Amino acid sequence: MEHLGAEPVAVLFEARSISAVFGLLLATGRDVVVKAREDDGRAASCVAAQALLADRGFPCARPITPATGVGALAVHAEESRPGGELLRGDSPDVAARYAAVFARLMDGLAGVAVSPPLPNPRWIRWDHTDPGLWPSIEDLDRRDQHAVPAYVVETAGRLRERLLAADLPRVLGHADFEAQNLRWRDGHIWAVHDWDSLAWQPEAALAGAASAVFPKTGPALLPPIESSEAFLATYQDIRGRRFTTEEQEVAWAASLWPAAHDVRWETLHGTPPGSHDAVRAQVTERLHRANA
Repeated sequence: MEHLGAEPVAVLFEARSISAVFGLLLATGRDVVVKAREDDGRAASCVAAQALLADRGFPCARPITPATGVGALAVHAEESRPGGELLRGDSPDVAARYAAVFARLMDGLAGVAVSPPLPNPRWIRWDHTDPGLWPSIEDLDRRDQHAVPAYVVETAGRLRERLLAADLPRVLGHADFEAQNLRWRDGHIWAVHDWDSLAWQPEAALAGAASAVFPKTGPALLPPIESSEAFLATYQDIRGRRFTTEEQEVAWAASLWPAAHDVRWETLHGTPPGSHDAVRAQVTERLHRANA
């Protein structure tokens, strides 16, 4: 009542992952979406950036409220933006379509001034200051780490060393640019979701990570190298700037880090790693391109 002016009369949907998301029908007949997640200090910046993008016409839901502290949670409400279809596939042509949206998104965020949403999402947090190779995740850290394939641990170590050695400015960007977080209509982008996953990393790293996660609609996977290549080429063409040699290497390093994180996550949870075979097949070439 205080924030939306009406009470909910029905729950239209509910989803829980890192955040809890509720679709609500208000007594006024209006549909809204309410999101709640652990208040780690990131939510205020993420919601503010989303609001600014929506005001500028970017296809995303417009926040109705700022992020508000409710006990240990950060909660906000946004307009409902239902509908649209998934764009499936991991071919170079599909990669280029996703890259065009990512370039538009990054162009919009370039003019957004908010406090950096730190710490970065865990799957792109190679810059952590926790002890050890991986960012601290209590549920994972207490499990038997010997289950993680040795080559994945070695790969992550080499990637992290390369990424931390980069001397590049950080920018605001979407760190969970997966197919499941986008919807399309008549061949055009209709909505980009999951703005809780904004990050503060070098542009090349954000583009590189996006070039590897764009086809995901569920379990982790890794697209063909030529598709990541097409994504990065299209992104640079649209942004009108070619990456330097260092940026190219950082992009390829960042393309592999989320996959290594996913293999570890899935292995420690006892589920068959969806990206394991692809990572094993591509690791040598992606590490070579990353100079790692």
